[in-house]
This record gives sequence, C-alpha cells and structure tokens, in this order.
Amino acid sequence: MGQPNNLYFTLLFLLFSLCWAQRTNPDSERSSCNRCDLRLSCNCSHGGFTYIPTVTDRALTLDLSFNNITMVTLDDLTGHMRLKALSLHGNRIAVIHPSAFDSLWSLEDLDLSNNQLTALNHKWFSKLGALQRLNLLNNPYSCLGSPPVFESLVRLRRLGFGGPALKELKRVDLSGVTQLEELTVHTNSLSRYESGTLADIWPLGRVTLSLHGPFENVELASAVLGDVSYPETHIVLEDLHLYRNESVQPFRETARRRVRYISFHNLSVSDEAIVDLLVVMNGSPLTSLIMDGVTLTGEGRWEPASWTDQKCIDEFYVRNVVVLNIWKFTSFLQLGFLLQYPRKVSVINSKVFVMPCPTSHLLVNLQYLDLSDNLLTDMTLAETLCNGDGTLKDLRVLNVSRNTLKSFASVSRLVVKLSKLTHLDISGNGYISMPQSCSWPTTLRYLNISRAKLISITPCLPATLEVLDLSYNDLSEFILHLPALRELHLSGNKILMVPPGGMFPNLQTLMIQSNTLNMFSQSDLQSYARLQSLKAGENKFVCSCDFVAFIQTVMKGDGDVHLIDGEESYVCDSPLYLQGELVGQVHLSIIECHQVLFVSVSCGVALFVVTLVGVLMWHFHALWYLKMTWAWLKAKRNSRKRRQRRDREDSEVLISYDAFVSYSERDASWVENYLVPELEEPSENDENTVNARRSQPLTLCLHKRDFLPGHWIVDNIMSAMERSRRTVFILSENFVQSDWCRYELDFSHFWLFDGNSGGDAAILILLEPLSKDDIPKRFCKLRQLMSSTTYLEWPQEEERIGEFWRSLRNALRGEEEDDN
Repeated sequence: MGQPNNLYFTLLFLLFSLCWAQRTNPDSERSSCNRCDLRLSCNCSHGGFTYIPTVTDRALTLDLSFNNITMVTLDDLTGHMRLKALSLHGNRIAVIHPSAFDSLWSLEDLDLSNNQLTALNHKWFSKLGALQRLNLLNNPYSCLGSPPVFESLVRLRRLGFGGPALKELKRVDLSGVTQLEELTVHTNSLSRYESGTLADIWPLGRVTLSLHGPFENVELASAVLGDVSYPETHIVLEDLHLYRNESVQPFRETARRRVRYISFHNLSVSDEAIVDLLVVMNGSPLTSLIMDGVTLTGEGRWEPASWTDQKCIDEFYVRNVVVLNIWKFTSFLQLGFLLQYPRKVSVINSKVFVMPCPTSHLLVNLQYLDLSDNLLTDMTLAETLCNGDGTLKDLRVLNVSRNTLKSFASVSRLVVKLSKLTHLDISGNGYISMPQSCSWPTTLRYLNISRAKLISITPCLPATLEVLDLSYNDLSEFILHLPALRELHLSGNKILMVPPGGMFPNLQTLMIQSNTLNMFSQSDLQSYARLQSLKAGENKFVCSCDFVAFIQTVMKGDGDVHLIDGEESYVCDSPLYLQGELVGQVHLSIIECHQVLFVSVSCGVALFVVTLVGVLMWHFHALWYLKMTWAWLKAKRNSRKRRQRRDREDSEVLISYDAFVSYSERDASWVENYLVPELEEPSENDENTVNARRSQPLTLCLHKRDFLPGHWIVDNIMSAMERSRRTVFILSENFVQSDWCRYELDFSHFWLFDGNSGGDAAILILLEPLSKDDIPKRFCKLRQLMSSTTYLEWPQEEERIGEFWRSLRNALRGEEEDDN
C-alpha cells in the first residue's frame, strides 16, 4: 500500500505544478519594455521575451511580435484598458488563459497569427466588443471549435483564420459574422466544407483564399468559390497550380456570379489552363485581372481562345513573372483580342527589356502603362514608345521607374508627343544631369525623378508641373520658378536652406525632411503664399531660441502651416548640451534667448555696482587701505628675506638708531631746528642733566638724511624701523592731512602696530592740540593708540620746554633707565 500512495501523491504534485505553471509567471519579476514613443506606441518586437513584459498602462499599441512567448496568463495584460492594438504574431504561444483579454475593452486589432494554438476558445473574445480586426492565421488548429468563436465580435470587419491543419468548416463556425471588409482563409488542407458556411458573410469587400488542396476537388473548390463570389467582391486566390482543364472548372462559379475582380498570388499556370480560363470567363464582366508571382510553364500560345469575348477587361496587372521557356515564348502579336481592350497594363519586376513597337500599336485603348522594376534602357524605351511618334495617343500615366535609363533628354523627346500624358514616373534611374532646355507635353502635371543621382536642376523641368518629386538625389539647392507647383518633394538631399517661396506662388505641400537643413524661421514660411503642409523633420537642427519658439508654436497648431510628420522627427543636433532632445520639449532660459538684453542689463547692473563700490571705497578710504596693505605685504616679504638671510649668516639685527622719526614734510623745520639739535647735540650746561650718561647724544633716523638712494622707500622705512629702538611720530594737522603722495611714510603705521614689530611702543609728540576725532578714520590704529597711550605735547610756554625734552629723552632711553 505504501508504493501506490507515494505514486498518487507524486502525480498530484506534478499536476498541481503544471497548473500553477500555466497560471503564473515562473520568473519572480517580469521583464519590462520601455520602447514606447510619444504616441504611446510600444514596439517590443524581436526583444527575446519569453513572457509578456510589463509596459506602461497608458500604451495604445503594443507590438510583441517575433519573441519567444509561450503563454498568456490571466494577469499579463491586466490594466491595459486603453490598448487599441496588440500583436503577438510570430511567437510560440500554445496556452492562453480564458480571461486573458477580458480587460482589453478598447482593443480594436488583435494579431495571434503564426503561433502554436491547437484549439480556439470563444471565451478569449467574449469581452472584446470593440474588436475590428482579428488574425488567427497559421496556427495548428484543425477546426474553429464550438460554440462559435466569433459570435460576440459584433464590430468585426477584418478576419483571418486557417492554417496547415484546418480540415473542416461548418456553417455554425462563422455564426455572428455578417459583414466584412476583408476575409482571409488559409485552407490548403480542407477536406470537408459545409455549403453555405461563407455565404452569410455579406457584404464582403475582399476575400483571400488559399485553396491549393481543395482545387484538386472540383466540387469542393466550386462550393467555396460560389459562397464568396459577389460582383463587387475582390477575390484573391493564393498558391494555385492550374495545369489541366479540370483545375479551371471552379471558376465557372465566379463567371456565373459575375465577379469583376480576380487576383492570383503565387500562381503556376500552363498555356492550356490559360486558354481554358479565357474560355470559362468568356463574356463575363471581369474587369480586373491581377497576377502577382506567376510562373508560366508554356510558350505563350493562347490563340485558341481568340474567339472569346474579353472586352470587359479593363486592367491587366502582372508582377514577378517567371517564364520557364523564355527562348520559346512567342510574340504577343497574336493576342490582339486581349490587348485591344485594357486601359491599364502593369508588367512589374518581370525582366522586361523591351516591348516591341508593334505590340504597343495593339494597345489602342491604353491610358496607364507601368513597366517599373524591369530592364529597359534608353534604346529599348525608344522602341517601346515607337521612337516618340505618339503611338500611345491616349496614354495619361507612364511609369518606367527603377530601370536602367540614363538620358534625361531622351525621355523628354520620347514623351513630347503624348498629348494626354499627365503623370510621368522616371524615378530610380541613373540620371546624373539634365539639359538646359527640354520639350514636354503641355498636359504634364506630375513628374517623379526621385532616387536618381541629380546634383543640380535646370530650366529643363516643365513649368506646367503641379507635383514634383526630387527626393533622394544629391541636390544642395533648388531655385527654379514653377508657378503651377502645388507639391514639392525634396527629402533626402543635401539642401541647406528652405527654397525661396516666391518661386512657387501656389505651393501647398513641401517635403524637405532628411536634408542638411539647420533651421528655418517664420519669415521663410511666410514667403509661401499658400503653404499648408510641411514635412521638415530628421534634419540637423540648431536649436536657437527663435527656431525652438517657432517650431513649438507650429506644433501647437498656431498658424497656417501644419507639420505633417510627428513631433519625434524634430530633434536638436546642436548646441551640444541639447543634442538628441526633441525640439518640442526644449525649454531655453531667458539668458539664452535674450543675450543682448541680458548683456545690456548685466553691464548696466555691473556699472552701477562698480560705481557704488567705488563711491563706498572712496567714502571709507578703501583704496588707501588696499594701497597700504599691498605695500605692507611687499615690505613684509622683503623684511622676511632679510631675516632669513641673517639667520643663515647667524647674525643679529644691527641697531643703528635710537629712534625713527615719522613726520610730515610741512613739519620738517621743527624737526630740523628743534628735535635734531636737541637730541643729537645736547648742550653741555643742561641743568636737568643728572649724569653724563643721560646727556649723551641720541641718533635719529630721518628719511631725508638717512634713507639709501635708489631703494624703494618702503624698504627704506622697514630697514630703518628694524634698526631703530623706538619710533617717534610727530603729530600735527599737517601729519593727519598729508597728501596721498606721502603714503610711504604713513606705511610705518602698519609696521609699528603689527605684532611682529617687536612690541616697542610708539612715542607720540603733538606739535599742536589734536584730538582723536581730528585724525582721519583710516588711521584706525593711531586713533586707538591715542586712546590708550600717553603722548607728549609740545609746550606753548617756554619754561616747560626743558621738561618736554627731558621727558622725551627718558622715553627714548627707557630700557637703559630700567637697567639702572
């Protein structure tokens, strides 16, 4: 009993794990996709995602095609109520939760094609009431399932279903689908079809059927074609091989139902089948026969059907034709019964190198001829157009783009007699230049010369043009008067400036994106009198203030011109700090946008500030302080050098003077007549002399006498102060009001009151009564010293003069007296 129980629990655990894996993402965190543009369109294709990534819930379109997603869980798309288009094409989805799409109320387009869905569940679409397009093609389901899958899709207009495994279709399968603009059904393996399954879908605009297998069963193919054949329905048949008479018989249903438009994609056909098809369609109102991807196994011998009535055929469209027996293929000269009726003939990418002139003569009703993507040369085009003799007299549209034409003059000569020609497309050829003058039909209105190699334009272009396409050439400018021009395409050139609008008075649309255009302004567009639409993105824009402001104004819809390309096409290339920024989102500062005004205001403010600072500096003597400070710093440096030199020489400062005398030049007479004689030459009979030592003369340092000539005066002051024991200031009105030219002497204040001066006190002598308030404020330390230091006053009474000199001597010899 133990082993069965263990096996039971093991199976239960595996079942639980499988169910959990289908409901949850095994990754702890889902990866995210941030590739969303300004239009909220998120392109997450080719991203290597294994689960649906997280994107903004504001997304309007989400492209998850070509990833490795295997399942859609319940929570993968929760919150995307605004989503309108979801593509899961090209993944490996095999499991979708029944309610995975329930939150997508606004979804209009759902693509689940090319996945691994083996069964369809009607619950997926039960809440998608807004869905208009559903693609379920190329999944390996064998039937559509029951109950009806599409019954709740009341707004469905485009539907695609089927794949390699679809084997049966029943009437109930398409219940609820009543009208479609487009229906695509891939049923190459269909073996059972209930008649009337597709008949209820009406009106039906276009139906595409892939019926390779069913066409081997005439009855089955006839039933399918009969249900979708309506006169106005365009029938597209894919992957057919028509070789025998039996394979053409299902087309009797299209002829009987008077179908007008039939297209074949990927068709392989023999001569016998073509003749039988023409016989089956005899007298039918078929107007358009389109074949894209055709392999002709015969030799073009279709004359047996020349008795049939094909006069209703209006258009032959053939593209990508392969003729297996090209060297045996016969001329079309025997097909006059087919070529005399069509008004539109297109033979595209079929290696056509010439259509002989006799064949051109057969196209008597031709109005539209498209021979693009072939091998025409200037010589063979001349043969096709019968050397310009005007054979195709009713031709209105001629397209010979993407051939090997090189002569512009030759083309104009060949078409000049086509008197009804209005549209000419010669794009993608090897034109390098054009002549100065050309002749054109007076009816020509549209000319396409895009993707050539033109480097310049001449007056050869016809003045009657209303639409001119010169995109993707090598033009650097376009200046040509074209008065009737309404549209001008100049994209992909090397144009530097918007063409002058005066050349095109009727221009309404201008395409000039992907050039080397740096900027354009409102005045450039105002020169166009009738311009309405402009496409100028993808250029190397210089985001100046005027350009940014103008583009942002136009993007808002203000003005007559409308930008028809998206905001994301306008990106800044310079300046460097804005490179890669969207022009519509750039915000430039006032400084950047109004530099002249900013500089003017800044200069004005700077001038005002400088003036104000100058006034304040003058008022507070700042210049004097700066001047003194600079002199002080310079002198201090010289003094420091002298001390360092003495330290190296191991010597001390030599004291040479007892005092350094600082005085005003106007007080020099008192110094020379009183101070110097009294201190340097004392009288022998001085009654106040105590002893001989006190009567010894003093040595004074005077700038006039003792300063070394040729030396900077401040250095002289510093040297004198360093070699003097004291500093004597002779204060007077002259001293404190001395001129700025005497600033060298005033510098001694800095030395004296600096902490490195040795600490010796100054000796102040007042020659006349002078208060602290009489000293200018710039002498701040002197004013402070007068408040805290006793000073000597020159006595006005003669009897006190002796006491004055005695006190001065004692002050100058203070250290010596202390020693005694």
